[in-house]
Amino acid sequence: MGRYRVRVATGSFAFSGSTNQVQLWLVGQRAEAELGLQLRPTRGQMEDFEVDVSEDLGPLRFVKLRKIHLLLKDAWFCNHITVWVSEKSMEEAKEIVFPCYKWVQGDAIICLPEATAWMMGNDVQDLFQKHREEELEERRRLYRWATWKKGLPLSIDATSEKDLPLDVRFHENKKSDFEGTLIAGMMKIILKRIYTLLNSWNSLEDFDQIFWFSKSTLAKKVRQSWKDDDFFGYQFLNGVNPTLLRRSTSLPNRLVIPKEAEGLQVQLERKLQEGCLFEADFSLLDGIQPNVIQGKKQYLAAPLVMFKMEPDGKLLPMVIQLQPPCSSSPVPPLFLPSDPSLTWLLAKAWVKNSDFQLHELQAHLLKTHLMAEVFAVATMRCLSGMHPIFKLLIPHLRYTLEINTRARTKLISDGGIFDQVVNTGGGGHLEVLRRATACLTYRSLCPPDDLADRGLLGIPSALYVHDALRLWDIISRYVNGIVHLHYSGDKVVQSDLELQSWCSEITEIGLCGAQDRGFPVSFQSRADLCHFLTMCIFTCTVQHTGINQGQQIDWYAWVPNAPCTMRQPPPTTKDVTLEMVMATLPNVQQACLQMTIAWHLGRFQPDMVPLGQHKEEYFSGSGPKAVLSHFLEELDTLEKEIVARNKNLDLPYEYLQPSRIENSITI
Repeated sequence: MGRYRVRVATGSFAFSGSTNQVQLWLVGQRAEAELGLQLRPTRGQMEDFEVDVSEDLGPLRFVKLRKIHLLLKDAWFCNHITVWVSEKSMEEAKEIVFPCYKWVQGDAIICLPEATAWMMGNDVQDLFQKHREEELEERRRLYRWATWKKGLPLSIDATSEKDLPLDVRFHENKKSDFEGTLIAGMMKIILKRIYTLLNSWNSLEDFDQIFWFSKSTLAKKVRQSWKDDDFFGYQFLNGVNPTLLRRSTSLPNRLVIPKEAEGLQVQLERKLQEGCLFEADFSLLDGIQPNVIQGKKQYLAAPLVMFKMEPDGKLLPMVIQLQPPCSSSPVPPLFLPSDPSLTWLLAKAWVKNSDFQLHELQAHLLKTHLMAEVFAVATMRCLSGMHPIFKLLIPHLRYTLEINTRARTKLISDGGIFDQVVNTGGGGHLEVLRRATACLTYRSLCPPDDLADRGLLGIPSALYVHDALRLWDIISRYVNGIVHLHYSGDKVVQSDLELQSWCSEITEIGLCGAQDRGFPVSFQSRADLCHFLTMCIFTCTVQHTGINQGQQIDWYAWVPNAPCTMRQPPPTTKDVTLEMVMATLPNVQQACLQMTIAWHLGRFQPDMVPLGQHKEEYFSGSGPKAVLSHFLEELDTLEKEIVARNKNLDLPYEYLQPSRIENSITI
């Protein structure tokens, strides 16, 4: 018995509305009532109506709905349904939200549980148990694991984006923007080729002929300073790939210093003792079969770079060894800052080419995109929509399955962009991914552990390190707040079957048995759970933004700073000419394609949702809302601190400003 006001909210993006009619039921703990009302949901609208129900429904638990098609079976995107219930007047009514945020298709009856988070075992009279079981059974049918390539994390079972469930597809505006800018990028390649008129490069300045359109202030700085040693070193701290550098604890075994270079040995050992010797080792690329592009063999190196940290925070290269020593070949030369300028420049270009490979394949593709896909598939298969961890994670998984599926069909597929333009393409990129997967550890995805392991804590000039740690702590407090609201103690965590299944599915199935690399197969405490969830959210937001945003508009716009391929073998002597340099760097077509694709994948997204600012409200109650509000306040404080810091820097570090961090991996 009572009077109810019902509000139906429809999504605001293209094609969210429907010409179909929608029928509703209210389901309480004691009874249910068919409202007998039908509506045609309109895009971006909230439609209200009031009804009197004679039965005593008890506390409301579900809204059921069914879409009745008339002429077209079009889909409808329902944001949420809100019900106000009162026995006297609407002014005293209690608000109950039933979140949906998904497409309603077909004509089956859909059940929307109220927004309170419930876990298995604490249902009220097990009212939600059947709903949970049916929901997860359907999800496991829709979201199936697949092996794209052996030795890599599993992926969603979809041969193209059209095979994905509609709920994880791009919305129409995202799809139009993505496909439209790709076409625009292809047109830009044509324009650059027409404008250039060159069949080959004659000098480094020739690259200026394609260095136009969509270039940032930092890109101009790269063009001016890319030859400078301190700028070269800066990129390993705060550039597009800050994941490789580590402080040396001993001289690397692979570094072969000839007897005539005893002075270099002394310098390195002195810097080692002072604690200011660093290294970047690209051994992962050793022995990878290089690509063949349009019938012409490309070349790869596996460099080792030793750096010294100066008192003013500048990181300067001391020596570059381009290839590991081999018993069947002469000892590889060591390249030094004192070498002829072109010789030293070519050695650094080889390092940057190798960095391009590990940035795109290991740091970017594997450690953000593929990891996020594992989280997404396991979440959809194991956690019901009522589960608090589902509610916590789902905003951070938006669009990830489609962007990854598109990557597998266009970017890293047979004949894709990597095969067309990158020297690890043609299968080498897959072997790099397999090697990177085999050495992927849980600690490497957690900045407090990873940065400590790499000896990068406490370095004032390491701006990525500072901002990443601050954001990890802020996300950790947010996660702890949500977890402690719903788990009263460690035993509740241990007894949560959905949660334990989710953890096991990630490690044992999605990551193909990664427990020997530190990934958990179960959670024994709230602390374990919070640490893992912080890693998930950090990976899908902060880490991806930090290594994705600067690709084209900043660091990859000037092609010699990050060449996608090398057309001649690494030098074996120090007799380097300008002709050798130009014959080694990407040709005109390759350079144009690199710029366009990196711009397409690294540009700021027009429908970007900043970290924590998603509009979907999956939780109800004042507790979760207060936790989210505090999270946003902390992010805003950090934003102001970073902006103030950057005003005093010659080279601002902006990638991890909270306003620039996307809430999920969408590109």
